[in-house]
Formats: sequence, structure tokens, C-alpha cells
Amino acid sequence: MTRRQIQISIAAVLILVAGAVAMFWTSPQQQSQRGRFRNAEGPVPVLVAQASRQDVPVYLDGVGTAKALNTVIVRPQVEGKLISVNFKEGQDVEKGFVLARIDPATFQALYDQAVAKTAQDTAQLANARVDFERYKRLADTNAGSRQQADTQAATVAQFEAQVKLDQAAAENAKAILGYTTVVAPISGRTGIRQVDEGNIVQTSDTGGIVTITQIKPISVLFSVPQQDVSRINTAFAKGALNVEALGPDNKSVIDKGTLTVVDNQVDATTGTVRLKADFPNAELQLWPGQFVNVRLVIDTLKQAVVVATAAVQRGPNGPFVYVVADGDKAQIKNVTVAQQDDTRAVVSSGLEGTERVVTSGFVRLTDGAQLAVGEAGAPSVPLGVDRPRRRGGEGTPQVRSGGQPQTRTEGTSSTAR
Repeated sequence: MTRRQIQISIAAVLILVAGAVAMFWTSPQQQSQRGRFRNAEGPVPVLVAQASRQDVPVYLDGVGTAKALNTVIVRPQVEGKLISVNFKEGQDVEKGFVLARIDPATFQALYDQAVAKTAQDTAQLANARVDFERYKRLADTNAGSRQQADTQAATVAQFEAQVKLDQAAAENAKAILGYTTVVAPISGRTGIRQVDEGNIVQTSDTGGIVTITQIKPISVLFSVPQQDVSRINTAFAKGALNVEALGPDNKSVIDKGTLTVVDNQVDATTGTVRLKADFPNAELQLWPGQFVNVRLVIDTLKQAVVVATAAVQRGPNGPFVYVVADGDKAQIKNVTVAQQDDTRAVVSSGLEGTERVVTSGFVRLTDGAQLAVGEAGAPSVPLGVDRPRRRGGEGTPQVRSGGQPQTRTEGTSSTAR
């Protein structure tokens, strides 16, 4: 190849490279990237929320089982034919409600016999007393034998004892007759009927006629670690402790009750202590045998500093937050978190409760960085970027029920100092 051909080839390559570079710098995508890179040099767009002071309850969580306050298996106390069933399955009944009746004919006859026997012996007692008075007067005037009077006195005592025995037998027969009417021993809800009308029932029937459970109010048995027993006992000694039963989402409160019992020993196999709480269960949200998540309120932090959970970041030196300082500049403050949940965190030290803290926009955030501040719950548009044309206020951050923006923490690009 000649020298001239080499020069022509080099010139062609240079022309192609120049064309490619021109196309790269003039494409809309690269222009947009250059715009974003230039914008990265400006203020950092963030969302902030106001810290506050609130009374915050301190909870201990546990998992328990709902248990009927009282459960009774209604069994017949006499044997006989079941002539009527007066309840419906699942019916709420009051104490004393007539659930069923057993044929009373045999027991009525036994009671009538006992009453008649009592009347017979009562008449004999009256006659013996009259004879005793007669023999006593004769003995007092020496017209009769003293021995005869004493014998008659013994006869009177014998009939008095017999009458008492008859009366007891009559009361017993009356009680047995009453057992033919089966009544509810407690107020509650009936379960599934175990026997149908017309069957012969016996006192040895294990299933009884029906089971009644008292579910309003209802109890919940739950366990807590043994390490928390001292805190619970200290708080329990000061007064009643509130217990909240949570729904399936483990957030909504379905009923509120009070702690009634702390078990007197620790379960050595699990290292836990059982507790019992009673709930009114007015809406029947709790059911016997149901697993329930509960939380026990053992204390209340008065006027504690509260921030959004999204504001708390983690670094080598522990938790910290970005605070909006004078001139809308970011300032790192190390904090101590006493407790937190999905929406809020309680800060025990590091904040005064009057600061504004950053809750979103941590990607380019550093200590001392200039901020483009947007309040949580209000539209926020990064500086240097065209505002998107949306209808109906689109672009507004969603706010949770706790008043905090529903944003995702993007991480931090700096280390807490």
C-alpha cells in the first residue's frame, strides 16, 4: 500500500469517528443525561416532616388463645325420656332458661309418695302427743303410771324423728323431680345439640345435651418472656393494665380489655410466663380457641420526641437523622431510638422535638448539603427538572394514616459523623 492510500484510510476513519461523536452529543437521550448530570450539582430535593412531642404507649407483644370465660357441658341429672328440646343451636340463653324437659311421670309419683308418707306420720305424731298429755296429767295426780307417761313421751319423740325423715325424703324427691326440667346454669351461647327429642338420656352421657360457652366477656391467655415479668409486676401493682387484641393485619385493634392474672410460675421449658386478660367482646370479634395477637400496655412515655420511622438512618456510629438547619442545609444528628414501629420512632436523645427531619431523598444527601425542601404530603419537584404535566394533582406523595409520607428509603451516600 502506498503512502497516499494510508493517508486516505486514516482520513476516512477520522471522519467516521467525528460523525459518531456528533450523533452521540446531539441525541435526545444524551441531552437528557447531560441535563440530569448538571442538575446533580444543584440542591438536593428532599421531603421533610416535623418532629413532635407526644404521649407514646409502651407495648409488650404476645400471642395468645381466646378462651371462653366459662364453659359448661349440660348433662341430665336424672335418667328418662327427653320429651322436649326448647333451644336452637347457637342461641344466646340467659341463666335459668329451660333448655329441655325429661318425662317427669315416675319422679312425680315418687314425690307424691313421699308427701303422703309425711302426712301419715304427721297424723300419728299428733295422736301420740295427745296421748302423752293425757298420761302426763294422770301421772301428776297419781291416777296413772309414771312409766306409762314416759313411754308415751318416747313414742312422741320417735314420731317427730320419723316426720323429719319423711320431710327430707319429700324434699329429695322434689329436687329429683326438678331435675327433669333442664335449665341453663350460666348465661352464654349454646353449641351443637348432642341428643334429639325422644331419646333416653342418662347421667353417664359424656357429651351431655349441649355445651354452653360464655363469650361475652371472654378471656385471652397469652405468654411473655420471663425477662419482662418484673416490669409487668411493677406496672400491675400500680393499677389495672390495658391489653389490646389485634386483628389479622396485626395493626388494627379489634377489642380492648384488662389484665386480670399473672401466672405464679415460669414455664421452665419455654422460659415464658402466662398472663390472662378479659375482654368485653361486645362485637364477638374473639372466639374460643382462636389464636390472637395481643399487646400489653405497661407504660406511657410522656411528651416523648417522635419522628417518622423513614427519617431514621443507620450508620457506623448508630442511628442518625438529617435535620434541616438554617439556610435549608442538611445537618446530621446522632440519635438514640427508644422504640419504633412501621410509622413512627421514639427518640430518647439527640432531638428537641422542634426540628424538621428528612424522610425521603437520601441518594445524594451529605452533611451540609444544600436542600430543596418539600413538605411531606405536598408535591415536590426537583430543581432543574421540568415539572411533569399531570392532571388531578398527580405526583403528590401518599400519606399514611400516621401522617407520614409513604415513601421508600433509598439509602444514604454518606457516613454519619
